[in-house]
Amino acid sequence: MAYYRSLGEVPPVRHTVFRSDTGDLYYEELMGEEGFSSDSSLLYHRHIPSAVVGARRWELPDQTLTPNAPLLPRHLRLHDLADATTLAETDAVRGRRLVLGNEDVRISYVVAGGTSPLYRNALGDECVYVEAGEAVVETVFGALPARQGDYVVIPRATTHRWVVEEGREVRLYAIEANSHIAPPKRYLSQYGQLLEHAPYCERDLVGPSEPLHVEETDVDVYIKHRSPAGVTGTIHTLPHHPFDVVGWDGCLYPYTFNIADFMPITGKVHQPPPVHQVFEGDNFVICNFVPRKVDYHEKSVPVPYYHSNVDSDEVMFYVGGDYEARKGSAIGLGSISFHPGGHPHGPQPGAIEASLGKDYFDETGVMVDTFRPLQLGEAGLATEDKAYASSWSGGRWLA
Repeated sequence: MAYYRSLGEVPPVRHTVFRSDTGDLYYEELMGEEGFSSDSSLLYHRHIPSAVVGARRWELPDQTLTPNAPLLPRHLRLHDLADATTLAETDAVRGRRLVLGNEDVRISYVVAGGTSPLYRNALGDECVYVEAGEAVVETVFGALPARQGDYVVIPRATTHRWVVEEGREVRLYAIEANSHIAPPKRYLSQYGQLLEHAPYCERDLVGPSEPLHVEETDVDVYIKHRSPAGVTGTIHTLPHHPFDVVGWDGCLYPYTFNIADFMPITGKVHQPPPVHQVFEGDNFVICNFVPRKVDYHEKSVPVPYYHSNVDSDEVMFYVGGDYEARKGSAIGLGSISFHPGGHPHGPQPGAIEASLGKDYFDETGVMVDTFRPLQLGEAGLATEDKAYASSWSGGRWLA
């Protein structure tokens, strides 16, 4: 984000000596994107941020991807992944199960009841949607309360952990990029301010409110990073807790944005998905569909027209209300519809007629469109409703 913030103590001049009241030197760290050519922040640590006293391999959960072959639209029931017997031991980092992925983005799901270890994703930014529950995301920049409907946007390599209150659970839909995630460029001025036509503004973005200080020694940090073999994990042991920042300033930091603060753009006839866009990464976009008044032409068809995603795969996660276009398909809350490029998709049989005359839709969904084909992760394969592909043809399927 190009929206400047400053928290805690920072020196009046950057890159100069900065000491505590007792004379101890603070250590300045520049956290920046694109090789000193994009957004950055300066953080001031009590201890040397580079110090490591141990390292070992982190065996990641199954990252296997299976091609969508034969090419089919698919319905995945993510709520089937919830397991009450292991809830207390499942955390928001190590408990993620891979649903879909490609070279640009991975989508995972987790129902967590435990606090995660310290973690940083060195592959790219994360945008984690809180489907249900609440948590506190403690980061090197400070703490972020996260509640139902929040997108938690965490810049690449930000050390953080998900803290869940004992006896509670949080359901998370994690979108992990191999790039940065930001508001669409068309929403921004040349200097990075959100423009008047954007469906949200800086007031809606919630960042940390104060630095977070933890005194602890020999602390493990789980790191997800790149290797020739693909996504790999390492655990570093640090001599001091990384939450030792006395202050920071800049334009790069984690923040939350709640889906209820998205102001939908509607029209006289059905509007295309780009009006619902909230974020973008390299070769993918994130959109959300929220409760809204719909088309007001006297002959309007409120549900989408049939469309072919000739350049993209479409993934819709249904999180609230009742999605009009999917009535009769067995899709419900917690479902994903996965519509690949090369297959025209649209409303289920009868949905168009049922929608005529309606002026309001009570539905909430998070959509990811990718511009390279998605493959199925182990969690996607485990939760598929195989009847979905025939739902447009009355269940008829030739063996």
